[in-house]
Amino acid sequence: MPQTAQPASFANLQLAAPHLSRLRLTHFRSHAQVDVNVNCGAVILTGPNGAGKTNVLEAISMLAPGRGLRSAQLDDMVSASGDGSWTVLADITTPTAPMRVGVRFAGDGSGRELRVDGATARGFDKISLAMPQLWLTPAMDRLFTDGAGGRRKFLDRFAQTLVPGLTGQLSQYERAMRERNKLLQTPGTQFSNNGWLDGLEENMAQLGTAIAAARLGALDALAEGLAAMPDTVFPRAVVALEGTLEAGVRAEAAIEVEDAWRGRLLAARPRDAAAGRTLEGPHRTDLHVTHAGKNIAAAMCSTGEQKGLLVGLIMAQARSVAARIGDVPVLLLDEVAAHLDAARRHALFEILSDLGGQCWITGTDAAAFADFTHHTSHLHISGGAIQPGPMMSL
Repeated sequence: MPQTAQPASFANLQLAAPHLSRLRLTHFRSHAQVDVNVNCGAVILTGPNGAGKTNVLEAISMLAPGRGLRSAQLDDMVSASGDGSWTVLADITTPTAPMRVGVRFAGDGSGRELRVDGATARGFDKISLAMPQLWLTPAMDRLFTDGAGGRRKFLDRFAQTLVPGLTGQLSQYERAMRERNKLLQTPGTQFSNNGWLDGLEENMAQLGTAIAAARLGALDALAEGLAAMPDTVFPRAVVALEGTLEAGVRAEAAIEVEDAWRGRLLAARPRDAAAGRTLEGPHRTDLHVTHAGKNIAAAMCSTGEQKGLLVGLIMAQARSVAARIGDVPVLLLDEVAAHLDAARRHALFEILSDLGGQCWITGTDAAAFADFTHHTSHLHISGGAIQPGPMMSL
């Protein structure tokens, strides 16, 4: 049975708004050199299709764990005019102290190098805690109709803003599962009394239980955000998780869930070997979203209703991050206004203004943002150059 969220009410919050104050790009996709200074509030990026607006958002998303808002390979982000490397540098204003963060891809197969205030950082936990990010892209319009994998990633990305260590746990789990699958497919592997398989399954049980707990925490946080959303033209969603481990964690102590699943993995070795993959675990979990007003699955809603549900979910995530950690996340909203009518655009702008954090929004037409009441910086991109547009401080 899907695990429904446990809602809670919001208290009056004293929130901070960490934000980028300066962004510099070198040889990142279509941008050979970028150096812009911006304010907290909304940063509107306008320009024709193909000008490179989404590339700027993607560059910012590389300051977060994972592969960014496009889930692209690092070498795909290299500028055609560059030397095979790219760099993203950002000055970040936080409630405690300013930070200077740099991410560099050298093009030599070594992955991303992250530096925080001049020192090499081993992971993204520090920057994730200092400046959490959430994003919404046109590709996510298929969230409700595509497979469960996209919905897991959607929830996990949100959960990582609340539990930064989840990124490493997901990677370690996937690695252990791949090794188990490979070993089960190796001719001559003994299914019983196999210490190597025992060790891998021990890791999978511990990591899988931790992942399930983090997802349930994120689900409950999302329910809080949805409950706190004002009634607007965006339909309200109800969310639930379907997963064996999540059901166990909701009902039992973590150690009991670990022990039970370790036993199931042991018993499932012949079955998983025949299937060529692990058939049970957190990699099979699905997020269910229902239109609350109509009590129908999001996948069965109209295209417009699905867009409204998705926008509402992202705004609820932002509210719940602010409530849980005290910082309003930076929002990256790619072409979000293009498919909204005037009433929904106005409602979105009202929500963003109420949040009070920094949001980067792309669009082809500056007029679509004319009634945005949030303090706004306007950048126009054309011909590979980024120029200040008319300031819209409304």
